[in-house]
Amino acid sequence: MSFRVVRSSKFRHVYGTALKREQCYDNIRVSKSSWDSTFCAVNPKFLAIIVESAGGGAFIVLPHNKVGRIPADYPLVGGHKGPVLDIAWCPHNDNVIASGSEDCVVKIWQIPDGGISRTLTESVVDLQLHQRRVGLVLWHPSALNVLLTAGSDNLVLIWNVGTGEAIVRIDCHPDMIYSACWNWDGSRVVTTCKDKKIRILDPRTGEILEEAIAHEGSKATRAIFLRGGLIFTTGFSKMSERQYSLRAPDMLGEPIVMVELDTSNGVMFPLYDPDTNLVYLCGKGDSVIRYFEITPEPPFVHYINTFQTPDPQRGIGMMPKRGCDVNSCEITRFYRLNNSGFCQVISMTVPRKSELFQEDLYPDTPGDTAAISAEEWENGTDADPILISLRDGYQPSVAKNELKVHKKSNILSKGAKVASNSAQNAQASAGITEELLKEFTEEIRKLKAVIVKHEGRIRVLESAVALQMKEEERKEKSSSPTDREMLASDEVQYVKPSVTSIKISDCLICNTFNSYNHSRKKKKQV
Repeated sequence: MSFRVVRSSKFRHVYGTALKREQCYDNIRVSKSSWDSTFCAVNPKFLAIIVESAGGGAFIVLPHNKVGRIPADYPLVGGHKGPVLDIAWCPHNDNVIASGSEDCVVKIWQIPDGGISRTLTESVVDLQLHQRRVGLVLWHPSALNVLLTAGSDNLVLIWNVGTGEAIVRIDCHPDMIYSACWNWDGSRVVTTCKDKKIRILDPRTGEILEEAIAHEGSKATRAIFLRGGLIFTTGFSKMSERQYSLRAPDMLGEPIVMVELDTSNGVMFPLYDPDTNLVYLCGKGDSVIRYFEITPEPPFVHYINTFQTPDPQRGIGMMPKRGCDVNSCEITRFYRLNNSGFCQVISMTVPRKSELFQEDLYPDTPGDTAAISAEEWENGTDADPILISLRDGYQPSVAKNELKVHKKSNILSKGAKVASNSAQNAQASAGITEELLKEFTEEIRKLKAVIVKHEGRIRVLESAVALQMKEEERKEKSSSPTDREMLASDEVQYVKPSVTSIKISDCLICNTFNSYNHSRKKKKQV
């Protein structure tokens, strides 16, 4: 009789590797806020980290090649009046990021390619409707410019960022909202609340489809949708033991799996890779990253391994699959923050001997092209994310999904809907601004070239004048007599005066004496 002792899995030997310190990011003033957030967001272009900032909230945006020690005066993205609590990159435009803050405002920012060269304070659009701090921002996975926000006012708002309007307002939560997550096609939203309940909502109507008690503990609970429709949660028991569970949407109150891990106090953030069906548990204040594989067969959640680090983590960010290195069989990459201001890069790799593209490790993954527009989603259309192949590496889409908004629209009244009618005017003004900016940039470039040319000519002229002055000094020294020669000539003139050269008539005293004698002679004769 034969039986299987070890479960067969291609991810059974996944291991983590920490990059060298010079390939990581140092000297970052990570936010000291007590809010349960990851404080970090990553995409294939940039790394964004919420930082401490005097006089308001801010976060830093770094290109991936800006490694090493970050200067203390590095420019920030800082337009909030209160500390920033959460940030999220747009999945359909790697240059757009959303931020929520304690000042009750959600701001949308446009980051230029290559990063920012000076502190950015002007956002593309402000979304204002929350009455208390905004702690969650989350983009729709397949619809363009659809953003979900949740705040301490117990409201969930869904925005059309393109028009600056709140299209759905959900107020079914009796207490503070801990987490929210879209499902694979964006047709459902799962939330966790301080009342210990987990809810599945219809994001267009705000209707509660299912709800149940998730974890008995009073501390924060988090929940995510898996690709197949199941829900993975993390929380605490009555005895403050950390737990994770797997649940079916139609039976939330009866978990398929419920496992207790340890008795730590830190909230566990579940980070999910839909391509490999791996879940990574990263606890705030922990020094480990545990990872599990979700499968259809019991026990459904399979523990794989633990990555150990020497110091506790304060926040963490996960790179999307299109930003991973397929040549080295990297399946995900973490950016781990600690209290000392160091951002450690950790690469999770599947060991393979072949250097060819591994199709089983890299199925088609969501790209940066939106499947539907915000208006189509609002009218009831659902669509899965558009998938791309990573066989030749990730290539950004040619047709870029530009963020088109009516700048600075205020959504406190129904009058804000006028912004949608003036979208064309906003685009025209934006085009004029871009043309003027190009003209100014070209003029500045020409002026800089002229200045450089003039500086070169000035240097040449200065060197020529200096050489001419040296030549004149040399000639003067060679033609003028020395001090000794001048002294010798003075002595000769003094010792041997030329008597013949002096006329008596030229002497004033002699002339006076002669005239006096002549007058006396005349008197005697008389």
